[in-house]
Amino acid sequence: MQLLPDPVRRLAAWCAVTLLVAGVVYVGIRLCVEFRTAVVPVLLALLGTALLGPLHRWLVKGKVNRSVAAGLTCVAVVAVVGGAVYIVVAALIDTGDQILASLKDAAQGLADHFGAAGTSLDDIASNAKELLSKFGGTAASGVISGVSVVGETIAMAVLALLLVFFFLRDSHRAVGTLRSLVPRSSADVAEAMGRRAYEAVEGFMRGTTIIAFIDALCITVGLLVLDVPGAVGLGALVFVGAYIPYLGAFISGAVAVLVALADRGFVIALWALGVVLAVQVLEGHVLQPMIQSRTVQMHPAVVMLAITAGASVAGILGMLLAVPLTAAAFGIAHELRELYSGGSGESAAVDS
Repeated sequence: MQLLPDPVRRLAAWCAVTLLVAGVVYVGIRLCVEFRTAVVPVLLALLGTALLGPLHRWLVKGKVNRSVAAGLTCVAVVAVVGGAVYIVVAALIDTGDQILASLKDAAQGLADHFGAAGTSLDDIASNAKELLSKFGGTAASGVISGVSVVGETIAMAVLALLLVFFFLRDSHRAVGTLRSLVPRSSADVAEAMGRRAYEAVEGFMRGTTIIAFIDALCITVGLLVLDVPGAVGLGALVFVGAYIPYLGAFISGAVAVLVALADRGFVIALWALGVVLAVQVLEGHVLQPMIQSRTVQMHPAVVMLAITAGASVAGILGMLLAVPLTAAAFGIAHELRELYSGGSGESAAVDS
């Protein structure tokens, strides 16, 4: 090695470190895929805990026992989520056929104007239910092998809910547990990174939920004013799609515009497009800076790459988990940069 110039040796050292890190990451991903039946509920529970943490802390501050507060929080979540799922499913069932018929009419109109280019759209619209069930089944079949989609979903939801209860109840012990697992000299750094990662996920989940609700409400009201059929179901689609940044908004907005084009004509479709674009502008320039100003800000290219990687690993579930996990990673990187940015490390660790 002494025969090699210093730049070449430094390059070789960086290549070795890069390969080592890449190998560790690959092994970690493979282990997560292998033990996905346990990993997925834990990740979902962490996201749920990040979203419900403020409510639990508010109850604890009100002198409610931690276990009782965690139980009340879980009961409230079951009631709210169950009611929301019922409303969304009912709306989609009531208007699903109408939306699909509208999409088919829109595809037929495109086929009349553009020939073979529109025919494929017509085929997709005609078989939308079949394609959706196949895609959803492919994404979910890897979660619990040999169990039906409904059964595995219920099992994962119950396990995640139980984990949320324990995570909320024992959240005050998390720092002590983390510090006990690392060497004493690294305890402050590990605690600071853990806090920053959790704050990033908590901010992302809370902000995304608020933004999704506002987007869905605005688009639903706009579609109702324009008398677009299936407005409530389309609004529900917008709410669910908001948890997949950029891609979800694009797909749900495109569906709303196509439905308006098929049932209400070109002019109303333009108005529907204007409503969707106005909501997206409101989200990008007002809601995102105001609501998520304290969370880790990621470039859209990074978000899209994270979504693509998540989809390749775990399908739809991977797309949902990719962005909050990336936010946590960015939070850790930001904390490390502050800790080791020339003399501010100790103060940053104490402040965190």
